[in-house]
Amino acid sequence: MTGFLVALQFLTRIPSPIRRPIADEELGPSARWFPLVGAVIGGLVGLLDTLIAPVATPELRAMVAVIALAVLTGALHLDGLMDSCDGLFAVTSPEHRLAIMHDSRVGSFAVVGAATVLLLKYSAFLALPTDQRLPAFVSLGAVSRWAMVLAAARYPSARPSGLAHMMRSSMTGRELPIATALAVSLSLSAGVPGLAGVVVAGVVTLLAARYTLTKIPGLTGDVYGAICEFVEVAVAVVLPLLWRLATR
Repeated sequence: MTGFLVALQFLTRIPSPIRRPIADEELGPSARWFPLVGAVIGGLVGLLDTLIAPVATPELRAMVAVIALAVLTGALHLDGLMDSCDGLFAVTSPEHRLAIMHDSRVGSFAVVGAATVLLLKYSAFLALPTDQRLPAFVSLGAVSRWAMVLAAARYPSARPSGLAHMMRSSMTGRELPIATALAVSLSLSAGVPGLAGVVVAGVVTLLAARYTLTKIPGLTGDVYGAICEFVEVAVAVVLPLLWRLATR
């Protein structure tokens, strides 16, 4: 239970009974619970979406879902996406790219990247079928957080310190199998298309990680956040398409 609460505190702004500084050695083992925390986030967004459905237009529901995801996470992953865009798209040396990613100032690549992802989320959420919205949010929340565990377990960290190094160095080897089992189980809330979402998440993670490794020597915490955002968008886009194909 402590590992789950550590993951909840790290990934969200949801009140936790153990609000305290997270020890370095706690972060890695807590990663096994990331998909469950993601499902909680998605479930809360889905419940809010259901509550406002009788009085809200489809456009408003989609916008509220986008905002709710950012609020529940403190825009943690969106911040990582923005830093990653500024650093990875800069035409400079790997060392300077890492310095840019560490800089809190926002550049043009960050603004364009965040705007693109938010607009894609809005459009994808708008296309979700009414009777499948809650399971879709649960599924995309779970598999996008699983993608972060996959990235941490399979790819090196860029720095000898920092979030990615702290997480990766404290992992025991059991986190990815457990997180994968949770992600697959939770994705079943969206049926067979939900399982396809796990595959999509894996492919997106692979592509994002390999691209990153052409720019810097490893992954960072910011890149983990960017991967989470990319997977959320990809799964939200794919699920409605698969549901339409399944009903033909």
